[in-house]
Parts: sequence; structure tokens; C-alpha cells
Amino acid sequence: MFKKYLGLILLIFISTNLSYGQLNYKQKLPGTEESISMLYIPGGKFIMGSPSTEKGHFADEGPQHEVYIDPFWMAEYETTWDLYTLFMERTIDRYQKNTYLDQEVDIEVDAVSGATTPYTDMSFGMGTDGYPAICMTQLAAVKFCEWLSAMTGNFYRLPTEAEWEYACRAGSNSPYSFDEASEDLSNYAWFLDNSGDKYHKVGLKKPNKWGLFDMHGNVAEWTLDRYEIKAYQKRKKKGNNNPYLEPTKTYPRVVRGGSWMDRPTRLRSATRRGSSKRWKQRDPQIPKSLWWHTDAPFVGFRIVRPLVTPETEIQNKYWNN
Repeated sequence: MFKKYLGLILLIFISTNLSYGQLNYKQKLPGTEESISMLYIPGGKFIMGSPSTEKGHFADEGPQHEVYIDPFWMAEYETTWDLYTLFMERTIDRYQKNTYLDQEVDIEVDAVSGATTPYTDMSFGMGTDGYPAICMTQLAAVKFCEWLSAMTGNFYRLPTEAEWEYACRAGSNSPYSFDEASEDLSNYAWFLDNSGDKYHKVGLKKPNKWGLFDMHGNVAEWTLDRYEIKAYQKRKKKGNNNPYLEPTKTYPRVVRGGSWMDRPTRLRSATRRGSSKRWKQRDPQIPKSLWWHTDAPFVGFRIVRPLVTPETEIQNKYWNN
């Protein structure tokens, strides 16, 4: 309860005293020189989905509906191998932050499951220093968030599908976060036409209006939601507050943003994709890995931190779904 009221007090203070830029921060990882740049995303309403007249529109993107999103922070960049390797190796666990009264998360890092070492190079020779981490399952991405939360004392998770689209659009209603009439997709994204058949270092293209890089292309990104083709048909036209479709089974779950392997229409803000067990088709292990999608070199993730920290029970729900 203390965490909840602390969050509400912080929200009131922020709305009356600070500009958005002043709310951005860098999350340092204990025991390393690494940090994660977190950008403040103001809460608000937006129209989720795409009209049937939009080029590349799929049926699962409609009907359009109004959604309200609470404020949160989102990572400026996709999670890189530099960061993800720390989670895999777990050599910095001994530097876990000491517990304080105002800490959002109070769990022992030793209690967090760790990803197994992959049997092959999951970067497939495309690069690791400054490049986005790929091929992890949604479980692995979720556990990275839990591990990071334990290490820092701040609550981190994957974005919901609605949060992701809201952040990607950054106030736009067009197919992409920029004006197609005046700018070109290649200025903002790596995709089939310009990627050279590989991903690229994060942050090399232009960011969207909220400062987020690679929301279109480079690697697609995990969200928390389960994927349903008719998910939007079950929602109201208005009054949808922070929608989240909780998973009930391993597949399919929602991936957003398109990747270096995709055509331009797959990079649109509204485009949805469901995960598949076929993404492990070439995994030789029996049983197949819980942590790696051998056939998904197009999937990565980025993290978020809600302004108002949920209670411990809800935190665990996000990390163990």
C-alpha cells in the first residue's frame, strides 16, 4: 500500500513541477559500467489499431478503438547483447542493491531463474557489442526484467501491447510515427530493403517524437499480451483503460514493430504478430529450450517501468505468466 501511495504522490508532483525531459533517467547496473536510458512517456489517450483503408492493414488490427494509457518509462533502445549477456552469465548478482524502505521491489536475485547458455551463437555472426539481443523466448525476456528489478530495486517488465503501440505512435495517427509525405521509412528503420540481411547497432536511425529508437524495424519486440486475432472486437469503442490480455498458454503471444527481415508494411505502428512454436523448429534439444527461439533471429525486446508501482502480487504475475 505504501508503494501505491508513493506512486500517486510522485504522479501529482510530476504533473505540477517537472517537464517530461527532466523525468528521463539512466538505470545503472550494479557492479558494471552499463546503464539503461529510460525515457518518460506521458499518459494519455490514443486510437489503437488501423483503419481498413490503411495500406498493409490486417484484419487483426481492427476495429480501431480509444485506449487510455497511464504514464510509464520506456527504454530508449532495444535491449542489447551487452546487457542481456550479464543476465545470462549472472556474474554481477553479488552486487545486488541493498534493500531500502522506498524500494519498489524486494526479492533476492538468487531466486530469479536464469537463461541457459545457448548451444550455438544466437547472434548468428551479426554482431554483439551494441547490437540488439535476439532469439530469446518471451519467458526469457520476462525473467530478464525480474532479474533487473531484483538487481536495482526498481520494478521493470515488458510493455503491454497497448503501451507499446502508444509509445511507438508518439502522438501520430498515421501508419508510422512520422509523416510519410515528408519523410522516408529508411530514415527511421532497418528493414528488408536496406538492412543487408542483418540487424544493426541500436540507435543508428532517427528516433520517434518521444525519443525512442528502432520502434520500427531492426528487431521486433516482445510484449506481455497473448495474441488473439479478434482481440479488438471484444473491446469497447471508448473507455479502455490500460488493456492487457493475460496469456493462458505459451503460444501465441504478441510481438510488435517488425524487423530487419520484414517488408515496410510489417513495420507499421499497428501491425501485430503472434509467436509460434515453429520458432524453435531447428532446436536440437529434447525437450526444446524454454529460453531460446532458434528460428527467430528477428525478435528482441525493450523494457518499461510504470510510474505507479503495482503491489507485489501483481509484480509476480507479470514475471510468471
